[in-house]
Amino acid sequence: MRGLLHLASMTAPTDTVATTPAGLRRATLLAIGGVVVCALIWGTTWYAITWQLGTVDPIVSVVWRFGLAALVLFAGCLIARQPVRLNKAQHLAAIGQGAFVFALSYAFVYQSEERVASAIVAVIFAALAFLNLILFRVVGGQKAAPAAWFGAGLGVLGVIVLSGSEMIAADMGRHALIGIGMAVVAVMSSALGNFFSWRGQQAGSPVLGSTAWAMAYGTAMLAIYGFATGVEWRIEMTAGYLISLLYLAVFGSVVAFAVYFWVARTRGYALASYISALTPPIAMLVSVLFEGARFGWPALAGLLLVLSGQALLIRAPKVSAA
Repeated sequence: MRGLLHLASMTAPTDTVATTPAGLRRATLLAIGGVVVCALIWGTTWYAITWQLGTVDPIVSVVWRFGLAALVLFAGCLIARQPVRLNKAQHLAAIGQGAFVFALSYAFVYQSEERVASAIVAVIFAALAFLNLILFRVVGGQKAAPAAWFGAGLGVLGVIVLSGSEMIAADMGRHALIGIGMAVVAVMSSALGNFFSWRGQQAGSPVLGSTAWAMAYGTAMLAIYGFATGVEWRIEMTAGYLISLLYLAVFGSVVAFAVYFWVARTRGYALASYISALTPPIAMLVSVLFEGARFGWPALAGLLLVLSGQALLIRAPKVSAA
């Protein structure tokens, strides 16, 4: 289940830096590459998550996932001699990021997908770019270009087209409406988590070190919740569960989140969050390859809308202070 100079629409006002054309092209390619890497990883994690479902409580699986990911990130920082020490302001930002991104958002996503189809949750998460634009405009005083708003809107429309048939066929009873409400809470939590990540950036926190601390804080919060609610702490000693856990922890968490927050901090949170709109088409392709699913022209039309919105976000002018 599904965060940038010339590309960006949500970087901080203080991030304006003169860049040479060659440097801009290189930065653009790196940002696009980061978006592609995250989308490819998160577009396949849904399949890995299916190997996690069954005998182990979802909260427990998330604790194992982010607990292992935090340890890997801390170890990687120490080996690469990257800073992991944070000051008080940076720790506070990491706590907020961990609470909203790695604890609340994931907890509500898992609960939501027990009630509604994953495609509906994907549609709701496609609004993350819009929420980031609004949040950073209201709280951060940042102004996004009209092209950025239009690009984010195309992303939302594209995912709606991709998932439209599933939404129409879904049972919109009380059970499903509760699931939709949980998905809305989850995407709002992710947007708030992005804001705390930006606060950490403003405080000068290192990307990898602060992400490791945020994962650790989020894991601790979920563990406390698990103990309070009496979940059974266990791990399924099967190849499928263990391999999927390693994939979700190392690639779905360490690699993807490190790249995501790097793109978000250096190129803007609107472009980074647009990954949530690119992920569903990749997930559809995985479904075609591994489950024999078939999609028609509406899916292709939705994919074109998503990619068009991505192009607009990339070309949108840099934000300025209000």
